[in-house]
Amino acid sequence: MPELLLEIFSEEIPARMQMRAAAELERQINQRLMDAGFMPEGVKGFAGPRRLTVVATGLPARQPDRREEKKGPRAGAPEKAIAGFLKSAGLSSLDQCEKREDKKGAFYVAVIEQKGKPAAELIAEFVPEIMRGFPWPKSMRWGSSSGDDGDFKWVRPIHRVLCAFDAEIVDFEIGGVSSGDKTQGHRFMAPDEIQTRSFEDYAAKLRAAKVVLESHERREIIAKDAATLCKAQGLELVADKGLLNEVAGLAEWPVAIMGAFDEKFLALPDEVLTASMRGHQKYFSVKNPKTGRLANKFVCIANIEASDGGKAMRDGYERVLTARLSDGWYLYNQDLKKPLSDRVADLDKVTFFEGLGSVGDKARRVAALAKEIAPTLGAKPDIAERAAMLAKADLVTGMVHEFPELQGAMGRYYALEQNEPTEVADAIRDHYKPAGQDDDVPTAPVSVAVALADRLVSLFAFWRIGEPPTGSSDPFALRRAALGAIKLMLTCNIQLSLTRGVCEKHFASGLGPHTYSPSRESQQDAERRTLQHLLSFFHERLKVYLKDQGHRYDHIDALLTDTDGKLQDDLVLIVNKLKALEAFLKTDDGTNLAAAYKRAANILKAEEKKDKAAAEPGGVRASLLQESQEKLLFAALADAEAKVEKAAAAEDFEAAMSALALLRAPLDAFFEKVTVNADDADLRANRLSLLARLRAATSRVADFSKLEG
Repeated sequence: MPELLLEIFSEEIPARMQMRAAAELERQINQRLMDAGFMPEGVKGFAGPRRLTVVATGLPARQPDRREEKKGPRAGAPEKAIAGFLKSAGLSSLDQCEKREDKKGAFYVAVIEQKGKPAAELIAEFVPEIMRGFPWPKSMRWGSSSGDDGDFKWVRPIHRVLCAFDAEIVDFEIGGVSSGDKTQGHRFMAPDEIQTRSFEDYAAKLRAAKVVLESHERREIIAKDAATLCKAQGLELVADKGLLNEVAGLAEWPVAIMGAFDEKFLALPDEVLTASMRGHQKYFSVKNPKTGRLANKFVCIANIEASDGGKAMRDGYERVLTARLSDGWYLYNQDLKKPLSDRVADLDKVTFFEGLGSVGDKARRVAALAKEIAPTLGAKPDIAERAAMLAKADLVTGMVHEFPELQGAMGRYYALEQNEPTEVADAIRDHYKPAGQDDDVPTAPVSVAVALADRLVSLFAFWRIGEPPTGSSDPFALRRAALGAIKLMLTCNIQLSLTRGVCEKHFASGLGPHTYSPSRESQQDAERRTLQHLLSFFHERLKVYLKDQGHRYDHIDALLTDTDGKLQDDLVLIVNKLKALEAFLKTDDGTNLAAAYKRAANILKAEEKKDKAAAEPGGVRASLLQESQEKLLFAALADAEAKVEKAAAAEDFEAAMSALALLRAPLDAFFEKVTVNADDADLRANRLSLLARLRAATSRVADFSKLEG
């Protein structure tokens, strides 16, 4: 069957945009074909430095004929309704409609029959439409501003559009460029025109013209050839998926070349070497497996097979890299001349955020909080305070100014060179962790203290000035900060109240007046309200985190409040309860108790609608217990309450669940033999109070009313 071949040939497309653009072009072509009634066997997009290509196979020569029935108004409907219907159906008279009957009477039906258009004609219509509305992150205008395409934009100037269907050119014009059947090969090695009208011929001719069409093949070539060069010298290529994807978008015919630099630069930290090679030059780093450090080698990817084997290019690559590394050498040694402790004063010149002071002010707040929480983590308070004060100092160094991605890493190197304790140096590097969902969490006590304090201080600060994230905006990455704090607390088992004690103290101090209205509430009330709002935010982040780990949302919701219905502010406690609850609910006792609880709760809910004071947990009178089953439940509740209270106080939630499990048998017997809604009002109230007591006992561990199924 016929195929569609489309290539848009332009100036170099930024590497980061290529794959998404190919996928989007593939999606839109496929959608337009399907909307037209085609069912292509396959649609595939390709991306390269200078071209986007799509091939669609298994297409018919013309669009299938279509028959559409459109139901209209009832017979005798107002003229305006009839006129509107005829206009929408493209008809001029009701004589062109069919009249049909149903139970409600007669109505009109427009039967619209459309002859299918030739596929080439449809393609000539929708390809320019797709190109005009293509969603590039950034695009540009060029050429003449007159005509229908005066506002046409593309990521880079277009040179050619190749469009063929069934081996014939599909004629159209876009941005002043007429479609045709010609393209070009490699810019330098095979720049001559290529004429082609089928994908098989197109791919073969491009290959012969030194163009690798498939991006995944270019990546494989680069990875394999670079690794081979390294292996030949007993070295290892440093894997870098991001860089591999980028350079695969820079070369149509990738050729790996190994170069070298002066061994003296190995005195620089590996991170500096990698940043210089990767950031500026797009070179791959090479590791010496014997030392575990980088070797004085690199691999770069050329876009040409040089006649001299790449010698001239290698010399140029080495010369440029030497200049970059010399800059790094200078910056590193200049930075070492000034101790990190002296740079803290420079942080006072850097604004953190309007209303929140400088980065130096924030560092002092982080240091104060880290010092207070350090003993809880087994860290020395003075060491944690010192690490927190120096944690941001490398932000004002020359190296981090040049390579922002090295923040933290350079601070560690400078701290070690300046004889700071290893714990301080490691905390400077690690306090940014975890930076994302999959990032490692630091475990060294000092590092954890600084990392947690840094995130909490940021959250306290922005909530205090009324700048929490909104549904669509989080410019200060506060969701990520909260998630990082959650991962730190859960991974390191840090039981810390987020609204009381040290957190409440640090929220209230050091930030100036809270943004509140004195006419409505006091400063203290405003702070407590804001902390509760922040706690709700933490709960939402915690729920997202736990759901991603496979926990059920109703199980999580059952543990977010305490016995008084207030938000639980110890996240570790919530998770410990969650583990115990989930294990309990997997047992028969747990399942049956949850079902019995739901039955009791439904009875209480119905009665409390009639009378809010219908059931009081403490209102059970032993003298009114008549049936043996209610007496057994009363005794079992008393025993379970004592055990649950003791276990919950010790935070032994497995024991608390085991105590609740003992209620299963007496509850089953109670509901089987005892009529709760007895005719006698006192007896009914007593039995309702017994069920209320059950509800209160379970709430000491979880809110069973939130459980589903």
